[in-house]
This record gives sequence, C-alpha cells and structure tokens, in this order.
Amino acid sequence: MTARLFQPLDLGPCALPNRIAVAPMCQYSADDGSATDWHLQHWMNLAMSGAGLVVLEATAVERRGRITHGDLGLYSQANALAMARCLAAARAVALPGTKFGIQIAHAGRKASAQRPWEGGRSLQPSEDAWPTIGPSAIPFAEGWATPAEMTEEDVRHTIDLFVKASVRAAELGFDEVEMHMAHGYLMHSFQSPLSNKRTDARGGTAAKRLSTLVDLAQAVRKAVPKRVAVGARITGSDWVDGGLTVDNGIALAGALKETGFDFVCVSSGANSLAQKIPTGPGYQVHLAEAVKKATGIVTRAVGLIATPAQAEEVLERGAADQVAIGRAFLDNPRWGWHAADALGFDLPRPPQMARVKPNLWPGAGYIRG
Repeated sequence: MTARLFQPLDLGPCALPNRIAVAPMCQYSADDGSATDWHLQHWMNLAMSGAGLVVLEATAVERRGRITHGDLGLYSQANALAMARCLAAARAVALPGTKFGIQIAHAGRKASAQRPWEGGRSLQPSEDAWPTIGPSAIPFAEGWATPAEMTEEDVRHTIDLFVKASVRAAELGFDEVEMHMAHGYLMHSFQSPLSNKRTDARGGTAAKRLSTLVDLAQAVRKAVPKRVAVGARITGSDWVDGGLTVDNGIALAGALKETGFDFVCVSSGANSLAQKIPTGPGYQVHLAEAVKKATGIVTRAVGLIATPAQAEEVLERGAADQVAIGRAFLDNPRWGWHAADALGFDLPRPPQMARVKPNLWPGAGYIRG
C-alpha cells in the first residue's frame, strides 16, 4: 500500500500528486517587490524537490505591506513580469504533477523591519523606514513604530489590494493562493485581542474581530477563478494568556469553509514577544488536528516536521490531510526524493539525475529517522 505521504490529495480544484507542501519561506531578496535571480534558482530547486505543492513566500499586496525592503510583492506590473519569468523556469524543470501556490500577505504593524540577518528590528528613519498600519495604534513591541489605526475606508482599500494581488496570481497561472492570516501580520492582528482594541464593528468581541478576515475571504473567493484553490494560513494559538486559542482557530476555519475556501494551514504565535511556545518536533500538529476534527476542512499541518517517518505519522493518524515542510527543504532540497526512498515509493525523477540511487553515499539514510 502506498504511504499516506505519497497518496494524491484534492485541494479543492487543485489535484496534488502527494501530500507534501513546501511551506512559504521569506527570502528577503526581492528588488522593490520583484523576484530576482535568487528566486529563479530557489524556485527551480524547489520545483524538483518532490513536493506535490510548492508555496512561494509571503507576497505583499502593497509596498507598505512588506515586512522588509527585500520582501516579494505583487503590487505592480514589474512585480508580475519578474514573477512570471521565475515561475516559468520553475515549471520547466518541475517533477510531473507539481503544483505552485503563493501566499498573499500584508505585514501590518510588523512591516518596515530589517531583514533577519540585519537584526530584524523596526527600521529607523535613516534606513528608509515607512509608516505602518494596524487595527489599533499598538506597536508590535518596544522600540517598534506605532501603526496608524485603520479607518473603515483603509480596511476596504486593503481588502481590495488582497483581491487584486490574488487575481494577478491567478492570471500568472498559480494553482493555489493562500491568504496570510497568521504570524502577527495584518489579518492576524485584526483577529487577536492582543492587537485589536477597537470598539467599532471590527473589534470588541471575537465575532467582530473576525469580521475583517471573513470580509477578505468572501471578496477573494468571489474574484478568484474557481479553477484556483483558495485557502489561508491561520493561527491556532497566540501562546499568550488572553490571546487567541485553538477555539478561535476553529471558528475562523469554519467561517472560511463557509465562504468556499478549500483549505487551511494551521500555524501559531508571532503576535507578541510575551509568547511562551513549547517548541519541539511537530509542536503545532495538535492545533491542526483540532481544526480538522471540528470543521472537516482540508487541513495542513506545519512546524518542525522534519523526517519522512514523522510526516507519515501525522497523516496516518489523521491529524492533518497535508504537511508543510520548510527548513528541512532548505537543508535538503531533495527531501521528497529521500522520503520516497524511505517510504518505498517510486517517485519520478529527471532522467538527467537518474544515476542518483538510494543509499548511494555512506550515511545517506540519515533522513529515515
């Protein structure tokens, strides 16, 4: 019997050859939002990784929605042309059946920041900083810029930007688009009581804090062609007393399912430095499991899933329908090939690389753990 990891999965209208997804990972290497040669080689590499779905990094809907100066964007024709070039190259070398997705995002109050290797702090005026926005005028942390509290007009305009970027992605030929509603960025900050202190129709109760995310979901699903799978990365916990819990994640997933979203990817944290995360292998899987059990929506688990055996166990016990793997692919761009070898699956490979056989090198079985 075929290992669960290599069984096909329908992500709404998107038929995937297996249940491995490359998680979106920011590269901080774009030029005013436009993909560069770094992205060209990176996406081509991931296209041959053996993952059934390759999801590109958080892609900003406007300049001020970028986390850093190096963030990818889809807010201009130049962005679209650069992305089309790199995506075409990736498709040209992709393994059979590989699909491509993109994460659509706005960094909100966590925008205007340094690249991680530059410190990751809020940009200073001398570093070409820009004004940030959020549901309330609450900075992300001490030393960070205070965001401007968004008006209703600002909210509607930003939702329209998400729609435009999502439609651009569909026109570029992406098979899947996912809204970024996690990691402390704009949509997450609207849902969380830690960052949303509004008393109008978009704050004050859990339902009102959720309304902005639901409005966004409805607008995007209406605008994006039905041939494209639409979903979201959501928050399963803020890991802070008084913050979001898995029940809030279940409520959001259920609301997204009602709007016609095809899937959710359940992540957590990153909205407060006061968070206390019990980090370890698969530390977020239980959140995905709770969401899947309560809502029945196709659910992706993510977070320190590193070995084929671990990924297979998550799927085999029904904790999730799909697994997203990030850092393990950066460490080993042929992770999918090795997983197939470890689980006894015959994964098609480029003929140019057919000479690579399982256990060719001493110690090659390290990934089997």
